This record gives sequence, C-alpha cells and structure tokens, in this order.
Amino acid sequence: MTMNSTTILNLALSVVLAPLLPGVINRTKAFFAGRKGPPLLQLYYDLWKLLHKGAVYSRTTSWVFRLGPALGLAAVLTALLIVPTGGGSSLLGFDGDLILLAGLFGLMRFITVLAALDTGSAFEGMGASREVTFSALAEPAFLLGLAALAKLTGSLSLTGIFGGLTVESWWSAAPELALVAAAMFLVFLVENARIPVDDPNTHLELTMIHEVMVLDHGGPDFAFILYGAALKMWVMGMILVQIVLPAHSGTWLVDLAVLLAGLLSLGVAVGTVESTMARLRMVRVPQLLVTAGALSVVALVLVLRRPV
Repeated sequence: MTMNSTTILNLALSVVLAPLLPGVINRTKAFFAGRKGPPLLQLYYDLWKLLHKGAVYSRTTSWVFRLGPALGLAAVLTALLIVPTGGGSSLLGFDGDLILLAGLFGLMRFITVLAALDTGSAFEGMGASREVTFSALAEPAFLLGLAALAKLTGSLSLTGIFGGLTVESWWSAAPELALVAAAMFLVFLVENARIPVDDPNTHLELTMIHEVMVLDHGGPDFAFILYGAALKMWVMGMILVQIVLPAHSGTWLVDLAVLLAGLLSLGVAVGTVESTMARLRMVRVPQLLVTAGALSVVALVLVLRRPV
C-alpha cells in the first residue's frame, strides 16, 4: 500500500473506532465495581439514537448555540488530520503544526464555552468559567511537552517528531520522555474531563465542569458533542501512546496494531485510575495542572541541557 492510502485508511479507522475508547474505560470501571456494566459499543448506540431525534432550542439562544457543536466537531476532525497515525505521516503535516494542534483544541473549547454562555444560564456559565480556568493551566503543559519533543527530535512537525521517536530514544533520553509522558497523561485526564479532575457521569452542581456546559444540547447537536469528545480523547490518546510506544517496524499492520493496543491499554489505565481514586476537590485541581506544567518544564530543561 502507498503512503497516502495507508494514511487515509488510518484516518478512517480512527473515525470509526474513536467511540470505542470510552466504552473500554466504562467496562474497566464496571469490572472494578463488580458489575456487568454498559455494552462496549454503548456510545455507538447512543449516537445512533441521538442522530434520529429532533433538537429543541430555547428562545434565548442564537445561531452561536446551534452552530457550536458542528464547529467543535470540525475542529477536532481537523486535528485528526494533523496527528500521524500508526508510524506513518499525517495528511496535513507541516512545520509548526504542533501549534495549530493546540490551537484547534483551544478553538473546540472556546466554541463550547460560547455555546454554553449563549444560553444565558448561570449554571452553564459556572461550568464555562471552570473550563476556561483549568484550560489556562493545561495548555502550557501540553505545549511545553510538545516543545521538549520537538527539541529532542529536531523537528517542528508532528510527523517528524513522532517519526524521530524510536525505542532507542528511550534508551538515550528516558528521563525526558518519561516526564513528558507523565505530563501528557495528566493533561489527557484534564482535557477529557476524567477523574480525578472531573466526573463525566455526575450531575451535581458543585462538581460539574464539562458536562454542565452541554446540558441544553439535545438530539443531533448532542451527538456531535459526544462524538467530538470521543474523537478528542482518541487524538490525545494517539499522542500519548506514540510517545510511550514508538513503533517504526516498516510494516503498516504491525505499527497500527501497536497503536491500537496502546490505546486500549490507555483506556484500561484511565478506567483503573477512575476506579481507585476519588475526585479531587475543586481547589486542588490547579495544583495537579501546575504539576503537569512543572513536569513539562523539567523535561524541556533536560533536553536543552543535553550535549549536542
């Protein structure tokens, strides 16, 4: 298969398999709780049901509220085109695309916040305020982690960064890569509204962050939001997995199998964290995010001090 065909096939698999990752997390949590839990494909059923429903809009909302879910999904789909998959190249890779990647995640959040504020609800405004506050601490950790990887590999493109990471990289720069991986895992939990930062299953006013912003959405709009969140989790998971498990065997199927196995393992790890930890108090979340930023800073300093 040619490079373009494998890249397009990898993207198609990501689009189809993204809702599977939340299912793995939920089944892992059900295992720890000693119950059967929801089906592995539950999110697929929910998306299908929501797409066949109608949407109800409040008279206080404007076109911003209606356009928000579609624009958010478009932003994360564009991010998917930038991140390389399974040891290959990205479809829209270029020097500096790591900045665009962070910008697309920020745009997705900004659109969701605008849609929440457009409802005129103080409840959703509270969630939007929390989301923006925590993202202001998560985004520097994410960018500094990517900067450390860029300096280590000598590339400003995500394709070059992940193409330059190999098993030998872990032998020569294990402390730096371990720090970046730890920071990215914390950012992964924050950006995807997972415990110990947020609980996607709660509807308690004092604890809700992300879920409170989308309470007024329904039907296809809510389906776009759920699918966009699953796709964002998949994209950020690919970044983390390709740091921890750099696969460059030269065989497309082997590299893809390593990536998929890593994503499934990540889902199990997130489910284990959510089953063994309680949600942090709201005032403790910034400390966790500062920790992620500190890990990225230390990794970047270590990379900069490496002998040429």
